[in-house]
Amino acid sequence: MSLALDEMRDASDEDLLLAYAGGDRAAARALTLRLTPRVLGQASRLLGDRAEAEDVAQEALLRLWRFAPAYRPEEARVSTWLYRVVANLCTDRLRRRQRRPALALDTVPEPPDGGAGAARQMLDRDRMAALRAALADLPERQRQAVVLRHLEGLGNPEIAEIMEISARAVESLTARGKRALAASLAGRRGELGYDDE
Repeated sequence: MSLALDEMRDASDEDLLLAYAGGDRAAARALTLRLTPRVLGQASRLLGDRAEAEDVAQEALLRLWRFAPAYRPEEARVSTWLYRVVANLCTDRLRRRQRRPALALDTVPEPPDGGAGAARQMLDRDRMAALRAALADLPERQRQAVVLRHLEGLGNPEIAEIMEISARAVESLTARGKRALAASLAGRRGELGYDDE
């Protein structure tokens, strides 16, 4: 089964994976281009380390290609399956990290943004560092739910499927995580420049 270029653009993730499983390498390229930014973003937010996130994204996509021949669309959406794999890979890395000392997030420089001035870059870097630190302080399941909901933009039913819990549990985890983040960051509004906006 081989899809034309126009069909690939409009095809669902599931159709592209099935086409790849049928031998269509172009479908794999199209699906990789579509999924990589999402997978990398999720891993970056969960790990707080771009290099580690790239490793996780690569491993997750390799697992997807190995899984393709056994994929059955009626059991799970491709994105749901992939988000679950990324979450599990990140959890494994975070657990390994706890067993050995790691670099402090403050020591890892943020890549420069060519559009913003130096003051804005510093403020944005401080905000991201504060958010990463606050996310890192959350319990693992709350952090995962908050990242998937508010940073990845997924709905509660999909998050429930990824985390293998009920939608009500997702709501609870997300609400507790948001409250904890707000409490953690509340005393820093002025320092992070939110009183001026």
